[in-house]
Amino acid sequence: MLNAEFFEEMSSKLNEAVASGPAKDFEKNARALLAQGFAKLDLVSREEYEVLAARLDKMEARLAELESKK
Repeated sequence: MLNAEFFEEMSSKLNEAVASGPAKDFEKNARALLAQGFAKLDLVSREEYEVLAARLDKMEARLAELESKK
């Protein structure tokens, strides 16, 4: 039966191999490529989206209130 030390040692060795090998370069380049692609898109952060959604909810409530007074 395999113990936890074996898995920790294997994990450590795999992390070292990935960190020093071409996989790390590929990951770095892929991240840079994706970041560049996303920068060209008209995206908003999750935080900004939530702020705008909350403002929209308030505006819709206010509009409904004003329309009900007619």
